[in-house]
Amino acid sequence: MTKENLQLSPVIMGTWQIDKRYWTGVEERGIIHAVHGALDAGVTTFDTAEDYGDGYSERLLGRALGPKRQEAMILSKVSSSHLRGDRVFEACHRSLANLGTDYLDLYQIHWPGGSWGSEPTPMEETMEALLRLREEGKIRAIGVSNFSLQGLKEAALYGEIFSLQPPYSLFWRHIDQEIRGYCEENHIRILAYSPLAQGLLTGRFGKNHQFEEGDNRREAILFQGPHMARAQKALAALRPLAERLGLSLGQLAIAWVIHRPLTHAITGVRDAAQITHNAAAIGVRLEKEDLALLDEIARPVSEPLLEKAIPWTWAPSSP
Repeated sequence: MTKENLQLSPVIMGTWQIDKRYWTGVEERGIIHAVHGALDAGVTTFDTAEDYGDGYSERLLGRALGPKRQEAMILSKVSSSHLRGDRVFEACHRSLANLGTDYLDLYQIHWPGGSWGSEPTPMEETMEALLRLREEGKIRAIGVSNFSLQGLKEAALYGEIFSLQPPYSLFWRHIDQEIRGYCEENHIRILAYSPLAQGLLTGRFGKNHQFEEGDNRREAILFQGPHMARAQKALAALRPLAERLGLSLGQLAIAWVIHRPLTHAITGVRDAAQITHNAAAIGVRLEKEDLALLDEIARPVSEPLLEKAIPWTWAPSSP
């Protein structure tokens, strides 16, 4: 299985929002309809993880796909606490059972070993287990998530890395400093999570918006203090461009992400209408002048945050 055989849709449906520990207002019925709506709209790739609701996200996705599994690409992740060789195997088989499938299209290391108080694990041991799973046909490709450049390079020493999953948006561009160059040079796909900056780039949240208790965005850096103030100014400047192109702010932000080389946008949604709306960005063509203007408008927001890898106050930096 080569990288070229794994064809991911430009927009990917994410499923972290199913984890009720971090998100509110998401219902089973809405997610099931969203999965069906995604396939209808050409979004054939779905990203999940064993950590999302302790397997609940995987189980719901598997149930929603049902007999349509062959129409989809399923991406899942092994947690940082399961990176020992035998635990990687156990976690993978558990995810397969949750999803009701006999293979994963992409299996990613969710966070580097040592994150979240987990036991540091030699990368060689983890990669050896992942390579065996690939040889056995349990997974088609290997990816990493939330890795630093150093961690990405280390993983690549032991086997082919198909993708990196980092936070990335018009407002959050840490990977553009060094990581993107390495990925492009080595043909590693970038699966951008939070391409809408946790919803900020939709324009729905004003400077005084208060999130409900239990919503992880209460701790999102972009929603705080001067960052939020700069973001609101940028959004006001983005609106005329979006209107000229006949797009919503969110569609414009997603289109910018997928115009970047080797980059896909993972969008979390609550229902079919949202994924259909996001999928419309796939056919958008942005001219060089549009891209330059987007960069210029967003720079006052993104530039002060370039050194920050992870967009939440509670998340660990990559070891």
